[in-house]
Order: sequence, then C-alpha cells, then structure tokens
Amino acid sequence: MTVQTEVRPAPPAPPAPPVLVRVRRLSMEVAKFGVVGGSGVAVNFLVFNLLLRGLNWAPMAATVMASCVAMATNYLGFRFFAYRDRASRTRRQIALFFGFSALGVVMESVLFYAGYHGAGMTGPIASNLAKALSIVLASAFRFLVYRTWVFQHDARRE
Repeated sequence: MTVQTEVRPAPPAPPAPPVLVRVRRLSMEVAKFGVVGGSGVAVNFLVFNLLLRGLNWAPMAATVMASCVAMATNYLGFRFFAYRDRASRTRRQIALFFGFSALGVVMESVLFYAGYHGAGMTGPIASNLAKALSIVLASAFRFLVYRTWVFQHDARRE
C-alpha cells in the first residue's frame, strides 16, 4: 500500500510595491530621520557651544563630547520614533548603532578639525559653521548605514 502525499507549490512572493509607494515610504523615512537628526543637531550645537564658549573646553574635546551626547539622544529617537517599525532592539542593533555612530563622530571630528584648525574657522560664527558642515557630511553617512544595517526593514511586515 502506497500513500501519496500532495505536494503544493509555494505561494507566490508578494509583488514589489509600486514606485509611488516606495517613494512615499522613503520620503517618510527621510522626514523622520530629519526630525530626530534635527533634534540631535540642536543638542550637538547646544552642548558644543556650552563646552567651548561657556566652559572654555578645547575645541576638539568640545566637538567630540557634543557629538557623543547627541549620539546617545539620537539612539532613543531613532529606535522609538524614526525606525520603531523596524526589527526589535537587539544587542547587535545597539552595537551596530554605536559602532557606526562612533565612525560618524570620527568623521565629524576630522571635518571639524579641518575647518577649525586648517581653514582658521575659529570665531564664534565660523566655528559653528565648521561644526555645521561636519554634521551635514557625517549625517549623510549615518542615514545610509542606519537604514541599511542598523534598523533593517523586516520584509515580513510589509
């Protein structure tokens, strides 16, 4: 006596979302990244100016400390606001976030150093301009790595 089992083909993969849906999702992601990033920039500038101008810290120490404080506040914003629909918090996610953020701090610091010491942007307005340019360039890097490796999209939720 032979028992035959019915083999059913796997269900077809869901179709890729239309272009407009993908553009809308990316636009919302960029907007949320901007909100969190904007608040992080505000924290970064506030701490930077407090340390540099208010407490007379050395410029490089002030920029590194300000970037680190902003990094910590940004994690909360990204995790619980911008990317709350992504995979849940794991040790790997936290390690990747702070690893890539540390690279961002290094990038920011090198760019700030080039502006502050290399280009002589040492006055109150000029040092803030050097800080702003370093933040903008490092933020482009952060956006790409956060969305690609840190807060990965869970395809099962689509």
